[in-house]
Amino acid sequence: MSGWTVTGLSWRDGTPRLTATDRQREHAREITPGMRIGWTVAGPRRCTGVRGSGRPRGCPYRELVAPEGRSSQCETCQRADPGLALARDRILDDGRSYRLYLAWFGPGLLKVGLTGEHRGTARLLDQAAPVFTFVGRGRLPAVRRAELTVAQAGLARERVPGSVKSAAWWGLPEVADRRHELARLRAEVLRLLADHGIELIPDGPLVDRTALLGLADGPPPAYRRITGLGPGATLAGTLRPAIGSHLFIDPAEGGPLLLDTRLLAGWGLAAGEVGGCSGLDLQACVRPTGPDTTQDALF
Repeated sequence: MSGWTVTGLSWRDGTPRLTATDRQREHAREITPGMRIGWTVAGPRRCTGVRGSGRPRGCPYRELVAPEGRSSQCETCQRADPGLALARDRILDDGRSYRLYLAWFGPGLLKVGLTGEHRGTARLLDQAAPVFTFVGRGRLPAVRRAELTVAQAGLARERVPGSVKSAAWWGLPEVADRRHELARLRAEVLRLLADHGIELIPDGPLVDRTALLGLADGPPPAYRRITGLGPGATLAGTLRPAIGSHLFIDPAEGGPLLLDTRLLAGWGLAAGEVGGCSGLDLQACVRPTGPDTTQDALF
């Protein structure tokens, strides 16, 4: 991927792929557990353009974006991005079919959302949902109303912050317990949405992707989260399974590192032999010592 600009990590057909572009072509590299990487970051950081279900469009102005943070789009491209427009309720009806989903991220962490039917389960994997199910389908206005109805009834949240998700990784219960909690929510939601104007999916499977995300045994008991990087920074080591947009890297020394790949978006990335990790801002994260202990160091 030498000389390319990173656009992000996304799931396609159940597989995580790191994508990059040279403005003429897009390159996608499959990310697999056990893969060894040696990356050097190059700048400046530029807008990654417009993301959507079709072919990505590069920023026509090649705008510079802030070197820190997870946002890699300039204001112009943000306004043109269909995904952001959908999230901000600026699209009323695009003629497509959408599905209403319920996702479980940990005990009591239940989310309701919608995704384009053409995307399959990609959005749930992008969000690193350990368990999920689909409960309805229909045109966007009806599915959005159903989403709001479930959220306003207090059955599930519309958003679960990344810090809350990752703090729950250390305490995921057994398979039967997590499936039971989601099944109970599904039953309540189906009762609530009867005659609500969408086609219900009463027998949608409860899909458990905990093992695929590498969370069957939880995350490492201690690791360092990468909070910043810039030109000249290096990343080297062995990858664990991708968790949504996040990668655990086991370097030769110093213990595991957690990388939110959105920090890489917009930077140039050169692949090659790298001796170790350097030029990174790091924050220590450790397993909570008890059930009532909160963890503020994550995300």
